[in-house]
Amino acid sequence: MAFVFRRWRVLLLLNVLAVAGFMTFWAKCNSRSVQAGGPEAPGSGRPRANGTAQEPSISHEVLLKRLSSLEDVVYRQLNGLSKSLGLIEGFGGRGKGGLPATLSPLEENDAKYLREKYGYNAYLSDRISLDRTTPDHRPSKCRKASYPRDLPQISLIFIFVNEALSVILRSVHSAVNHTPAHLLKEIILVDDNSDDEQLKGPLEEYVNKRYPGLVKIVRNQKREGLIRARIEGWKVATAEVTGFFDAHVEFTPSWAEPVLARIREDYKRVILPSIDNIKHDTFEVERYENSGHGYNWELWCMYINPPKQWWDEGDMSAPIRTPAMIGCSFVTNRDYFGELGLLDSGMDVYGGENIELGIRVWLCGGSMEVLPCSRVAHIARIKKPYHSNIVFHMRRNALRVAEVWMDDYKSNVYLAWNIPMENHGIDYGDVSQRVSLRKSLQCKSFKWYLDNVYPEMRRYNNTLFYGEIRNAKVSHLCMDQGVKENHTATLHPCHGWGSQLGRYTKDGRLFLGPLGSTGEDTRCVVDDQLSSFPQLLDCDKVTNARQKMWSFSQNDSITNRATGRCLEVVPANVYFGHLLVLQPCSGQRWTIKNSMKQ
Repeated sequence: MAFVFRRWRVLLLLNVLAVAGFMTFWAKCNSRSVQAGGPEAPGSGRPRANGTAQEPSISHEVLLKRLSSLEDVVYRQLNGLSKSLGLIEGFGGRGKGGLPATLSPLEENDAKYLREKYGYNAYLSDRISLDRTTPDHRPSKCRKASYPRDLPQISLIFIFVNEALSVILRSVHSAVNHTPAHLLKEIILVDDNSDDEQLKGPLEEYVNKRYPGLVKIVRNQKREGLIRARIEGWKVATAEVTGFFDAHVEFTPSWAEPVLARIREDYKRVILPSIDNIKHDTFEVERYENSGHGYNWELWCMYINPPKQWWDEGDMSAPIRTPAMIGCSFVTNRDYFGELGLLDSGMDVYGGENIELGIRVWLCGGSMEVLPCSRVAHIARIKKPYHSNIVFHMRRNALRVAEVWMDDYKSNVYLAWNIPMENHGIDYGDVSQRVSLRKSLQCKSFKWYLDNVYPEMRRYNNTLFYGEIRNAKVSHLCMDQGVKENHTATLHPCHGWGSQLGRYTKDGRLFLGPLGSTGEDTRCVVDDQLSSFPQLLDCDKVTNARQKMWSFSQNDSITNRATGRCLEVVPANVYFGHLLVLQPCSGQRWTIKNSMKQ
């Protein structure tokens, strides 16, 4: 019962009142008993009940028994709240311990609609307890760590839009169950204008009765998107520290203490709990390896290897320096976050704000780190609740980041998205306030950031031309990397996406394919002097430098400097009617869509 008492904060007040009442009652009864019997002379030999002095002990046992019964009554009442919603509480049942949960064949058929609606198995979620336990994936050293009791309090902010009710409530239950009560000041649920009626009255009634005074609900009058919804949550938060989370997470024990301890040591730290995965179909909790959070030049986030220094130190529990964040969870000192400029409210929906925050924190005097000792499990949905064309918003947001923070390296973002640096027709909004913010915070240069925080990131500032590569004879076809395993450049109808992203550099190399970031780089076009077809190879492994060097200017031939052969197109009985070959030059002319602004 002590476990239930600790985890259901609402019982505290009831139990205190009950204790006070029982103690008062017991004291009065004891007093009356003494008055009725009169004073007893020492050594009088007057017998006590049962011949022993057991009355206080018996009263204490009765008191504990009645308190235990009271807890049972209150728990049953609270558990009834979830039953009225068709949900389950308690620590057992399907999915206990983070194990995969299953449905019967009949249930599977019923689950299809909700799976398509939410991007995860919401039907199964409704049958998993809101209080289920999850595995402890922390490094062993973390379990031995101790933390001071007087850590700063935290406000937890969850953003949702048309989320399954059981998933939201499991996030809330998990937060309450695994955050020490004296550290959890409040939970703020920000509804970004959901349509689902269950997320209105039923949600409010449940949290108000289940966690009175602990949970606040903020409702946006129109759909703002994740970025601006998080800002709305920050506005109403009152704790010293604010934690921002998606509303489809589950916390693990002792997640909060290491985070709050690191922020108390340095309020300019932005802390990211390590992320584990909740599988969208079975709700199995899967451990993710320790990692940093990085991104490519389109500003899509990704997991990256921790820095070499972290590996060299050999402490798997140590904080991991990270250039940016995945975005589903981060914790920061509330006032510091405000001084830093919050999130960029000029961005739309979501995408890129997580990268912008990481860059800004580092450039403007703070730091960002992942904590292996703090773990939060997150559902990777297969369907997003916002606008289906998230790429449109992501590209716009990425240009805002580039124009404000990246200095001469902004060209890498335009290159990655294959859009011209001028007259691109994309309205990324007014960035003057963000530029002024950068000046007022006296932030460092982006080169400093690349050199000191994200040295793993490849740089492409030596580019002269980029984009689709077209031959004047068949301008509807573009040079394409083709099937990667073939290691051969080919032709394909033009679409302008990654496989057709060409790049010609100042040193005469011709690359084809999506930009690399920290992993494998784009391959370059090579004339190996043996094949009649251009090879796509790892440039660093080509020992003959001239085989990978080409002479080119716009509307002219592409000529290999080792062989003198040209890249040309010839009619053939193949898909799309033409082949890309190497042959003696016949004067065919090529263009590459965009020129890099020098």
